[in-house]
Amino acid sequence: MRENSPPVYTRADEAFDCLQTAIVKGELAPGEKIGELELCTRFNLTRGPLREAIGRLESRGLLVRRPHAGVKVVAVSAAELLELYLIRENMEGLAARQAAERMTDSEIADLLATLDAHEQMIDEAQGQAYYQAEGDYDFHHRIATGSRNTKLAQMLLGDLYYMVRMYRYRLSTSAGRPHRALGEHRRIVEAIAQRDGELAEFLMKRHINAARRNIEKQIQDGVLTI
Repeated sequence: MRENSPPVYTRADEAFDCLQTAIVKGELAPGEKIGELELCTRFNLTRGPLREAIGRLESRGLLVRRPHAGVKVVAVSAAELLELYLIRENMEGLAARQAAERMTDSEIADLLATLDAHEQMIDEAQGQAYYQAEGDYDFHHRIATGSRNTKLAQMLLGDLYYMVRMYRYRLSTSAGRPHRALGEHRRIVEAIAQRDGELAEFLMKRHINAARRNIEKQIQDGVLTI
């Protein structure tokens, strides 16, 4: 029997990853209008793969197309962003509680190893940023899937996940926040490893609440413009 071949990484995949990373890191800012020619030149892409990538980013809610206005990077108001974080606080708290009950020991060990890799990345960035690629390298993604709650994971890892990633990175660049966030992640995983669902939920909710308060302060101080 012929073994399944690994998926082929196409030029469209490359264009998609390039643009998504640019959106998450703010190189393509919320509300910015994008044009195909400019993107091709700026990111060394070709039209066909770029158009496919734009379609995929629209389906993820990271790009929006408006009649007579073209394609823009999605943007939310300050009030909407704070509402998103309030939703995350409660949903991810539940995910952490269920992850403490349902993640395997090997999954927890692997998650701790991922946090070690995050620490190295933060150190390499001289403590100035905490960028997590999507999927298994993302702490919050791992907790959502580790909850074994299919409906909850679908809600957390749908449009909500991709939109929040845009702002998580921007907020991680505030002074001292990367190391604080990593420390909060480690304490959550310690609670999960101890199978203490109540503590894991409390720590996750407090972690996201701290991020929400950080957003409010940055908006009030004029550091974060939305």
